[in-house]
Amino acid sequence: MSRKVSKVLKQSGVIPYRVNNGKVEILLITTRNHQHWVIPKGDIPNGMSSPDSAAKEAWEEAGVIGQVDTNKLGTYKYRKGGKAYRVNMYLLSVDILSEDYPEATKRKRQWVEVNQAIRCVKFSSLKRVLKGFFQVKSQFCQLRC
Repeated sequence: MSRKVSKVLKQSGVIPYRVNNGKVEILLITTRNHQHWVIPKGDIPNGMSSPDSAAKEAWEEAGVIGQVDTNKLGTYKYRKGGKAYRVNMYLLSVDILSEDYPEATKRKRQWVEVNQAIRCVKFSSLKRVLKGFFQVKSQFCQLRC
């Protein structure tokens, strides 16, 4: 018997972060149905780079603008509606937090410390990426914060 191999759809997303009173915080958003805390992510449009697409999703879903680090932080996988997705993750240092953005009425958002973000997100592979982010940023903050 042969097993059907499904196509893995590519997406990109960001971990929006800031340093507040010497502590690194991540901006989490809810899914549209408000059931889970997630990070901004979405399909990569044709002709757009993965980091540019991630920045677009950050604006549309979370209302944040900032500089995307074009070095991929990691990837995570998930399944939804019978489809498999692989998300390339990038860091986004938040410069602007807008109250008026495309999905403002569809989602909630909240700044949380990294350890809380790790506890709140659903997918274990995303938790792993957040743990990697925490290690990188805590070392950075020891040097600069």
